[in-house]
Amino acid sequence: MSTIGLLGAGHIGSTLARLAVAAGHDVVLSNSRGPETLRDLVEELGPQACAATPPEAAKAADLAVVTVPLMALRDLPAEELAGKVVMDTINYYPERDGHVAALDDESTTTSELVQEHLADSRVVKVFNNITSGALGALARPAGAPDRSALAIAGDDADAKAAVTAFLDSIGYDALDLGPLAEGWRTQRDTAAYGLPYADGDDWSHPVPADAARLGERVAAARRYRDM
Repeated sequence: MSTIGLLGAGHIGSTLARLAVAAGHDVVLSNSRGPETLRDLVEELGPQACAATPPEAAKAADLAVVTVPLMALRDLPAEELAGKVVMDTINYYPERDGHVAALDDESTTTSELVQEHLADSRVVKVFNNITSGALGALARPAGAPDRSALAIAGDDADAKAAVTAFLDSIGYDALDLGPLAEGWRTQRDTAAYGLPYADGDDWSHPVPADAARLGERVAAARRYRDM
C-alpha cells in the first residue's frame, strides 16, 4: 500500500485519512498549525498514522492530497511535491478566499492554478464536490451494487490511473472528466457539486451516486458564460 501525505487535515482531510488507514495505507498528516495539533487524530488512527509539517508530509508521500483553502495555495511546498501525484480538493469561495479575477471571468480553474503553482507535480482534481459526511458514509467495497463514483480530471494519464487505484482502495469508482481544464464541471454552484450524493436538497442524508448518476449531473453543468 501507499503512503498518503495530507496537506490539510480538516473535514475532508481527516475523513480521507480514516478511509486510507482502513484500506491499509499509511498516512502522514499535516496542517498549518503544527503537528502537535493533530495528536488526537493520530491517536485515533493508530500506528499507520503520524503527524508532520507540510513539507515533511509532501516529501514522505507516494500520493499527496492538498486540501487547504485556495487563499493558502502559495503556501504549498512546491519543491517537496515535485514529481508527485497530487490530489487537489480545493474549491473557490470568494467570500473566504477573496476574489480571483481569472476565476471570476472563468479564464482558468482552481486546479489549473494549483498546477501552475505546483509546476513539477502531476495534479488530479478529485474530492472537491462531495461533503466529508458523504465521503465517509458512501465508501463501499468493489462490486457493491450501491458503490459511488467520484469525478477526476487531470492532464497526466498515469497520474489519473494512480488516483483511480487509490479511489478503488478506499471504496469508490472513478469518473474521468478528461483534462484538468474540465474540472470546472464539479465546482461550486454546478449541478455536480454535492447534489449527486444528496437526497434531493438534503445534503445531510447521503445517497449513493454511481457513474451514471454522477455523469448526468456533470453533463448538466454550465459555466456562467454558457447561460
